[in-house]
Amino acid sequence: MITPLAIIIALVIMYLLNAIKILKEYERGVIFRLGRVLSKAKGPGLIFVFPPIDKMVRVSLRIVVMDIPPQDVITKDNVSVKVNAVVYFRVMEPQRAVLEVQDFLFATSQLAQTTLRSVLGEVDLDGLLSEREKLNAQLQEIIDKHTDPWGIKVQLVEMKHVDLPDNMVRAIAKQAEAERERRAKIIHAEGEFQAADKLTKAADIISTNPQALQLRFLGTLTEIATEKNSTIVFPLPLEIMKAFLHKGENEK
Repeated sequence: MITPLAIIIALVIMYLLNAIKILKEYERGVIFRLGRVLSKAKGPGLIFVFPPIDKMVRVSLRIVVMDIPPQDVITKDNVSVKVNAVVYFRVMEPQRAVLEVQDFLFATSQLAQTTLRSVLGEVDLDGLLSEREKLNAQLQEIIDKHTDPWGIKVQLVEMKHVDLPDNMVRAIAKQAEAERERRAKIIHAEGEFQAADKLTKAADIISTNPQALQLRFLGTLTEIATEKNSTIVFPLPLEIMKAFLHKGENEK
């Protein structure tokens, strides 16, 4: 026969078992007792929550990786782009994260979206594409400043993709091609200048020594003579004739 005492004991045991809560190493419990928060978050491990007097809110201390959906951004030079990013943050003070804001995950997401649009709207397209590290640091600093009262630390903000309009993609490709052509022309002009400088110096050296000019002339003929299918007609240098005439006069 079940006695009233046994029923009471069973109810007490069930109540105590229901009051036992186990928090993981990365979890903390913010306890509200009669509507007032306790001075310190509980956990990890075994804790007691006595309903209906107590109410517990679980808060994870792990890093949250939050994806920011693509945002329509108009840059400083009036180019419309879509930019998405990812935010890494974690709760440092569980009580403030529960008390200061209704839903800290949703609030952080909305803050990151508005900050992304406002910051990127102040730079031109070239800066958006070439200064990502600087912009990421600026976004992280601004978002972290606004989430600090909520007990949240923003550790990193990274822009993932910048989607450009098709006409802008073609314009950037043309710009890159024009830049490559400009560099190629500069390199070619520098080569021509260096070659002309070297040829001028070589001509100055050869002009001071007629024998060197004759040797250069004969070397050129040797190079041309390698092509056996060509007939070469060339004038005989006067310097060579003078050398033979001078030799004949000496023999007389």
